Amino acid sequence: MTREGRRLRAIAGLTGGTYLVLAATVLLPLSAMLYFSFLNVAPINGRTATFTLKHYVDFFTKPVYRINAWRSFELGLYVTGFCFAIGYPAALLLARHIRNRWREAILLLIVLPFWSNGLVRTFSWTMVLNPGGLPDRFLHWLWPAVPTIDLIYTYPAIVIGLVHAYLPYMILTSYVSLQAIDDTLGEAALSLGASKLAVFLRITLPLSLPGIVAGVVLIFVPVIGSFMEPRILGGQQAIMLGTLIETQFTASFNWPLGAALGFVMLAIVLVVMAACAPFLKRQMSF
Repeated sequence: MTREGRRLRAIAGLTGGTYLVLAATVLLPLSAMLYFSFLNVAPINGRTATFTLKHYVDFFTKPVYRINAWRSFELGLYVTGFCFAIGYPAALLLARHIRNRWREAILLLIVLPFWSNGLVRTFSWTMVLNPGGLPDRFLHWLWPAVPTIDLIYTYPAIVIGLVHAYLPYMILTSYVSLQAIDDTLGEAALSLGASKLAVFLRITLPLSLPGIVAGVVLIFVPVIGSFMEPRILGGQQAIMLGTLIETQFTASFNWPLGAALGFVMLAIVLVVMAACAPFLKRQMSF
């Protein structure tokens, strides 16, 4: 056997098991859900199922599904946009202007929410956003005549809860990209007469784009399928595609419809990614 053949065999031996486990744990559940999505009923408890396209047809013919799919898509855009607007400047400040132990301490604070349960974090927002919560008390302390702040069970409450949950992803991925940029590039541009804004727009932002893209994917994809935060913080505003899917599995026990809606959501994500891919490829090739 040649040297190249031995190298390939060693790589296959070291990584083959891992990829097999990943393929099994990802593809098997998806395959089962895809199969269920084409059935009229879930084949459990002795029920006989037949193949049908009814659930996919329902998505395109019943406005309730399209409206809530758009609401989920819109929520993903809002949350991703707010996470970028808050997280990227924070990552830039952390990578360029904060040094030594202060940086380590702030990084620790950023990952601190991951140490607590997501359900607990979400329920804690119900106490903050209720009338009489901390922001409400603080504003009344500053200005007693200000109206009571009551954000709980509103659309902004859902956005606040999701931004809080996913903001660390944008900060960490952007921070890693910004840290990898060679400082001498910016110094060389400044010495040649470029302004700080030009250095940011022509060097820092394009080179940090991989981190931004990673953050956008890590935030947008789970947010459009989220149901816990909308259910707890949104009240009547909580009806979205994610909550509809959850209801089909846990309350209506219409697993085929839930599976079909899940694959429609997956298709929406893939279409968005495919539409953005040419632009991102062009920007990241610079």
